[in-house]
Amino acid sequence: RGLKISWLGHDGFKIKNTKTIYIDPYQIKAGEEADIILITHEHFDHCSPGVVKKIASSKTTIITTAVVKSQLSGTKAKEIRAAKPGQKIVVDNVSIETVPSYNVNKFRSRGELFHSKQDQMLGFIINLDGVCIYHAGDCDSIPEMEGLNVDIACLPVSGTYVMTAEEAAYATKRVKAKIAIPMHYGSIVGDERDAERFKKLAACEVRVLSRE
Repeated sequence: RGLKISWLGHDGFKIKNTKTIYIDPYQIKAGEEADIILITHEHFDHCSPGVVKKIASSKTTIITTAVVKSQLSGTKAKEIRAAKPGQKIVVDNVSIETVPSYNVNKFRSRGELFHSKQDQMLGFIINLDGVCIYHAGDCDSIPEMEGLNVDIACLPVSGTYVMTAEEAAYATKRVKAKIAIPMHYGSIVGDERDAERFKKLAACEVRVLSRE
């Protein structure tokens, strides 16, 4: 339908059609002006204020958590909007739903999850030009995925902090994805073998993208 998705490495994507949307841009040297920037949470490999400043302008709407909003103070933008899971936001005919993103079995230390549900970190469901795209953020296979029914699912596959390839493959069934794109590998943790294992196990078509 004319939509182009580019993987920027790690959890970062550029989605382009009638609008240009960035999600979790990280370690990119340059980019084009964004209409919308979505940031899932405050960890350094997702929230990069210097990168955001390269692609944001007075026409850009940024949607993120309250913690990230404070980190982006002084960034030139039309609006920086703090959101919690469970909100529906419309920006210039682009529908964005914020959904939970958290761990259930990946622990920093005994009893301390890397990404806690209480921290209200975000995933996003984006409806752009008739295509429904789900960006899961840093999470495990969680109950809120059940029955989402999306066209494209961007899912972490590296394990350690997020789903393993096997868990992500199961998640493709939960969200009823038509196409899945693996992410969260090749930078901090994980490599191409995780993406390829996910491709073999997933319950839908998988596109393993080369980094733009």
